[in-house]
Amino acid sequence: MKLFVGVTNDDWFRFLAERNPDEVNFWRPRSQNDFKALRSGDVFLFKLHSPLDFIAGGGVFLKHTFLPLQLAWQAFGLNNGVPDYESFERRILEHREPSELGRQLGCTILVEPFFWPRELWIPVPSDWSKNIVTGKGYSIETPIGADLWNEVCTRRSGAAPAGRFEVNEGTGDRFGAPVTILPRLGQGAFRVQVIDAYSRRCAITGEKTLPALEAGHIRPYAKEGPHEIRNGLLLRSDLHNLFDQGYLTVTLDYRVEVSRRIREEFENGRHYYELQGQRLAVIPRKEADRPAPEFLGWHNGIFKG
Repeated sequence: MKLFVGVTNDDWFRFLAERNPDEVNFWRPRSQNDFKALRSGDVFLFKLHSPLDFIAGGGVFLKHTFLPLQLAWQAFGLNNGVPDYESFERRILEHREPSELGRQLGCTILVEPFFWPRELWIPVPSDWSKNIVTGKGYSIETPIGADLWNEVCTRRSGAAPAGRFEVNEGTGDRFGAPVTILPRLGQGAFRVQVIDAYSRRCAITGEKTLPALEAGHIRPYAKEGPHEIRNGLLLRSDLHNLFDQGYLTVTLDYRVEVSRRIREEFENGRHYYELQGQRLAVIPRKEADRPAPEFLGWHNGIFKG
């Protein structure tokens, strides 16, 4: 396991600490490079700006991606660390020219975040330099990294975990061998994972216009459908609406079924019937990201055939 101590905006931290959300977007307005310091399940820690040279919390790293500003807001809303979209835009303009506002935003997606009160803050590691601008990575196999991990575990063991961020007692090191954390997705993280799994294209049509696409659950979250990639489809917004209402479904062999009731109830639908029997235009490359039979089977059961 690895840790990354990221230099964190104090206002961003305080705003989110008051909300205590289940996921956050740690965004960087000037970032144009992918973030490769961590793997999914590693831990990202929040280091406040000097003179507050302390680590004040963190979260489980899910992924790093690049999103248009509006999509980052739609996916994470207040979990971007600002009270409204106008404030979000103003914060970006503190670091970019107005002509650059359309450039995609570097987004580090963290789940199960934790925010410690002042008395639990951890002093920065002994090798921390004031010249560090963005952050520094640590392997817990090194003495400094192991000490930092033990400090994090000490604080986490004294609080009820938000999800599956667990501390394992053991022999040898104070908290035993570290276990990579299985991240629990929130709504925003689910949306971003689905968007990237489908290569930012509509699963049915291949449409690439991102503002017209929506990440939807196959089995709705309100009906016990989990925030998991295999329970998701990226669909053009009109197809998403029809899918949610049961006028479209996807079979177990990834083919589109279109209900005859579109024509019967709305006297229309010619363009939708052209999709009948068509295989999905986009299927995730990773088998683990593809729609799961149990969720497709559930949706087939509500299809208005």
